[in-house]
Amino acid sequence: MKIVRLRFRGLVILAAVALSVAVPAVIATLGSLANAGETLEERKLPMQFGWVECHPHCRGWISAVGIVTSDSPRDFDEFAEGRDLRGATVVLDSSGGSVNDSILLGRRFRSLGLATTVGTSVQTRDAHGEREIVDPDAYCESMCAFLLLSGRTRYVPEAAHVRVHQIWMGDRADDARAASYSAEDLMIVERDIGRLAKFTFEMGGGGDLLALSLNVPPWEDLHELSHEELRLTKLVTTEALAEVLSPMSVLSAPVAAIAAKPVQDRVVSAVGEHEAVAVKSTKTAEALGPTADAAGSNPQH
Repeated sequence: MKIVRLRFRGLVILAAVALSVAVPAVIATLGSLANAGETLEERKLPMQFGWVECHPHCRGWISAVGIVTSDSPRDFDEFAEGRDLRGATVVLDSSGGSVNDSILLGRRFRSLGLATTVGTSVQTRDAHGEREIVDPDAYCESMCAFLLLSGRTRYVPEAAHVRVHQIWMGDRADDARAASYSAEDLMIVERDIGRLAKFTFEMGGGGDLLALSLNVPPWEDLHELSHEELRLTKLVTTEALAEVLSPMSVLSAPVAAIAAKPVQDRVVSAVGEHEAVAVKSTKTAEALGPTADAAGSNPQH
């Protein structure tokens, strides 16, 4: 049986220009020193989960970095095993990924009563020594917006970027207008739009999120949600940082200035229609967005 799945395109970008961006050596992701290019590499890789300790007087958080693949729900289950994660906060830095696997992962987040926010876990040094903090100048693109929606409490920092776009057949997103499409392709897209709509309303989201996302074709720039749109779509439930993270754990000023992100790769990933089915797909649909502009990366659904 052929298992087909849709993906949002917002899959990470990594061009040579990224390697030339200078970043202070003090930045580290999950304790590892990283420059801007390496940080973007992590966003291009399959999603990784990690528990980040917050010292000395605050609770830690779950770091979720990378694209959602068919392995992500299982990887999260393995990460969660033996940990009491109920009520914890997930800090997202993601370019999106598989539609159906993001839905599965989002339902896991909700079942644990997790809170969600956007940011990058970095290491800094202050009077208390080295410690992990959250840099809010991060990106939640494409299907990541729906993972954000799965949090019972949802907070988006002012410096964060949440961007959305349509879903599309991933193998034809590079030149979507010139590509040919079959009736089966249209069926796949419409089927997964229906699944996404069901998930959106289950999570307490609004139709405006679907409308804004599905109005942006893959040949146009991704749409970055304004503060008003974040509220309208119900992606934000609180303006109080303290409801998701300790204020002392969040960077108050940018650690590094990264003017623009390179063009995102289109990554085709395997997914299954049902959680119990672990089958590699032979055909994948993605929601793919356009290239980055001078203002930053362009997320894609």
